[in-house]
Amino acid sequence: MKKLISCEFNIDTTCVELKYSDGSMVSIDTIAVENEVVENMYEQSELDYLIYNAPAEYADLILNGDPVTYLKTVTRYNSLDD
Repeated sequence: MKKLISCEFNIDTTCVELKYSDGSMVSIDTIAVENEVVENMYEQSELDYLIYNAPAEYADLILNGDPVTYLKTVTRYNSLDD
């Protein structure tokens, strides 16, 4: 079983990079993810927070979770039209 050695955000490539003990690497394109799942600036802000402050949790959410449901659960905003 491969073990996660490191997980960090690479600002030059805008990717969260995971490196494993067997030498393999996974690179998550954060811009592509955001283009698919983000619907407003509050959801964008939530993902940005995870990318910069908790990249391992971000990677787990994207690879193993449901980011759309997560964002609907943790973000709240009031429309100016209300």
